[in-house]
Amino acid sequence: MSKYKLFLLRHGEGAWNKENRFCSWVDQKLSEDGLKEAQDCGRLLKEQGYKFDLVFTSILSRSIQTAWLVLEAMGQEWVPVVKSWRLNERHYGSLIGLNRAEMALQHGEEKVKLWRRSYDITPPPIEESHPYFLEIYNDRRYTTCDVPKENLPRAESLKEVLDRLLPYWDSTVVPEIRKGRTVLISAHGNSCRALLKHLEGISDEGIASVTLPTGIPVLLELDENLKPVKPRQLLGDQAKIQAAIKKVEDQGKAKQST
Repeated sequence: MSKYKLFLLRHGEGAWNKENRFCSWVDQKLSEDGLKEAQDCGRLLKEQGYKFDLVFTSILSRSIQTAWLVLEAMGQEWVPVVKSWRLNERHYGSLIGLNRAEMALQHGEEKVKLWRRSYDITPPPIEESHPYFLEIYNDRRYTTCDVPKENLPRAESLKEVLDRLLPYWDSTVVPEIRKGRTVLISAHGNSCRALLKHLEGISDEGIASVTLPTGIPVLLELDENLKPVKPRQLLGDQAKIQAAIKKVEDQGKAKQST
């Protein structure tokens, strides 16, 4: 029997999603398409009659902005929004800012897929000489974390994302779900994939083929032990969802210049 409903949402398209660059911990706002995706998501959830009691986001603007737009479209702006760095996107280390398709040409599609999709392979760490190092680590938001700034990641595998996310899930999110509250987690492709891996018991190999498109809500129905009672549901027009999944999967493919 389904006892709890949990919604996961990968934020709407960001400016660097559009440019096919590794965005990671660089703070980007939503693109025009991303704004529309978040608003459409909120309208869909409203039409289907869902109501949220609490929303969790990362401390990156695109995740927060998505949550705001979803709640506004639902007429639920008053719902509390709780933010934590532990829901941030995966830290892509020295790959941050690079174009995935250009990297595929340079390093090969398999290598890029390994960096993007493998469970336990960590990309090279970001160095202080990296063009985005200071932009990330001098940002005031990272002085608010529950770990000292010098202990924050410099690069992460998906496994390391799950390792830093799970304590927050267990200590902060789970108690709210167990109170019977309907929770939305508005986060990122990899923080949502890491949580799906944990909840659904997906294998280390199997998680590589799990793709979440931007702005598409994922409904999980959970039993009293927070185990799924049925497969996850991606809500909305299924043909559009499949096209969006293919678009994400194609991001790591080399584009030959003509």
